[in-house]
Amino acid sequence: MTPFLADAIFWIAVVSCAVAQIAILRATAAARAGYAASPARRPAGRVTEVVWAVLPPLALIGVLLLTWRALHPRTDAPATVTAGIGAAS
Repeated sequence: MTPFLADAIFWIAVVSCAVAQIAILRATAAARAGYAASPARRPAGRVTEVVWAVLPPLALIGVLLLTWRALHPRTDAPATVTAGIGAAS
């Protein structure tokens, strides 16, 4: 796979995940407003709901960062010098 194609697929995935997460957060906020209109429904605690709405995007960001690092390894790291047995002195 060419680096250009890999980057294109990566960024398409990033945008798709971002759109999905925004939709999830908006749905969470809309559901919260709906709970106020209907007291018969028993929602989860506010903190629990926020944690379950925010935790997956944070984990996804971590996965995307690790994926980016795997696609683009650092090349500015210093080369390691190893002295083998029988190396010229």
